[in-house]
Amino acid sequence: MTLSTLLAGAFGAGIAAGLILLGVGVRGRFSTGEARWRKWLRQRQHGSPRWPAASIISGLVVGWFTGWVVGGLLTALAMWSLPRVLGGDKEHDRRVARIEAVAAWAEMLRDTLAAAAGLEQAITATVDTAPEAIRDDIRELSVRLERGDRLPVALRELADDLADPTADLVLSALVLASQHQARQLTELLGELATEAREQVSMRLRVEAGRARTRTSVRVIVGTTLAFAAGLVVLNRGYLAPYDGVAGQLMLLMVGGLFGLAFWWLGRITRASEPERFLTHLTASAHDRREVPA
Repeated sequence: MTLSTLLAGAFGAGIAAGLILLGVGVRGRFSTGEARWRKWLRQRQHGSPRWPAASIISGLVVGWFTGWVVGGLLTALAMWSLPRVLGGDKEHDRRVARIEAVAAWAEMLRDTLAAAAGLEQAITATVDTAPEAIRDDIRELSVRLERGDRLPVALRELADDLADPTADLVLSALVLASQHQARQLTELLGELATEAREQVSMRLRVEAGRARTRTSVRVIVGTTLAFAAGLVVLNRGYLAPYDGVAGQLMLLMVGGLFGLAFWWLGRITRASEPERFLTHLTASAHDRREVPA
């Protein structure tokens, strides 16, 4: 291979790395609040940092082997994004675990409040026994209370940390109880816990129904990629028109169309989440109503 081929492969991999970093930066820039940003960082800690490096190396290898700048770019992007399309829905699993944890925590608060404990005391008492999926968030809530934060404000910050509509239901009940001394809070927490567990059962049934669709997506994507790789390795002359500048532009357009199709296929295998209602916006509006004129 010539030096120009190596430079072309390196250029393609560099573009791919830049687009990956740009996507990460844009997603972080438009996150709603510092708590959401911390939650996003915790989720990324579950993934291996070696995967982006493997994507860049794959782009370099393909760019060097084919001499296509766009080929290296598309390979790096595919290596980085396709596992999310072909793999299991880990975010769904985390959400289900979080909802179950919220239900269990609501029952803990109900039982502790039934023993004539105050709401703040009940929260503090459940720190060490809270389910693992939300234990760190409950511990952070306790720390906020110990440093003197008002309970409604601390609960809204917890809602932003959890970023889950089901958790919003439980925490909104706690916010109302802390502000208006709501009665029958223990009964309400029990009902919300039951509702959360029913939602978990519904999500599991829906996920089981989507398993067949996810398998079909894997077959379609795998067959398409295997066919493309086979042409590159076994019949390189058939792809000679892509060697020029015009061919690279055409390859970029074709790759973009396939990428859009794969993204859509991946999207239909994942359930959409309902909108949250206990957010920074509602908290700010409530705080403005509390400020005296």
